[in-house]
Amino acid sequence: MIFLDTHSLKIHNELNQEIKKLEERKKDLIYMINEDRTNIQQLSSKDSLERYARENYGHKKEEETIFYIEFEDSLDNSKIN
Repeated sequence: MIFLDTHSLKIHNELNQEIKKLEERKKDLIYMINEDRTNIQQLSSKDSLERYARENYGHKKEEETIFYIEFEDSLDNSKIN
């Protein structure tokens, strides 16, 4: 005999699926937190922070000139024609 009430099999199945999704999300977030901790440790010194700013944001020292060199294979040819 099966009783269909608030504790039905369908609801349990849906809740179990949601639990699995949340556990996967939790794993992803833990991985992101660990990556951020590693980045914070790497950027704790002034030299590494300066290198990161140069590589990712194009920062430069005073009286310094930066030249960007692009190779032909890195250009999008559809925009040129």
